[in-house]
Amino acid sequence: MNPKIVKIINITVLVLIVLFGLLVLSAKYSVLGTRLFVVKSGSMEPAIKTGSLVFDKKLSEYKVGDVITFNDREDTSKTITHRISKMEKQNDVAMFLTKGDANDSEDSYAISQDRIIGKSYFSIPYLGYIVGFARTPVGLIFLIVIPATILIYEEINKIRREFAIIVEERRKSREYRQEMSPSAGFGTKVKRFLSILWEVLHRTI
Repeated sequence: MNPKIVKIINITVLVLIVLFGLLVLSAKYSVLGTRLFVVKSGSMEPAIKTGSLVFDKKLSEYKVGDVITFNDREDTSKTITHRISKMEKQNDVAMFLTKGDANDSEDSYAISQDRIIGKSYFSIPYLGYIVGFARTPVGLIFLIVIPATILIYEEINKIRREFAIIVEERRKSREYRQEMSPSAGFGTKVKRFLSILWEVLHRTI
């Protein structure tokens, strides 16, 4: 295969691995101020379809009409993405009532601002299915671990081949034979090895 095509494929795979890694991490940690969540129900259709990937950003204040993501009161490991339908004061604390666009009624409880994860400012339909799969142990293996292992294996083999080629080329020179002879000092051999390694990296990267 053409070396340029191989390089493009390797770069593409590397970018995808990094991207999927960031998507997996962004479920629990903020990446560039943004967290990503998978919408698993149709309660926000047609605005946000089932299986969409939503991008949330933490704000200092929220208003009626904002689509927000917050932790479920009954199961804090789950998140809900609904629209703020009403805001009211309870003991001088702002409380938000929420409602899914496709639902007939508001959610059964109000939430305080400290329970809001962020405002949903962008969504990508159906990408959530892939991200959700990537966040499972099986998905992590198939979409990140296996491609990364193959890429690393290919790069190691490529470096080994280039190293062998360069050594063979340099063996033909008188200078190399002198520097790598038994009588040559340790420092000279290390310098020659680093020189070869540098050339290998220059050719492969």
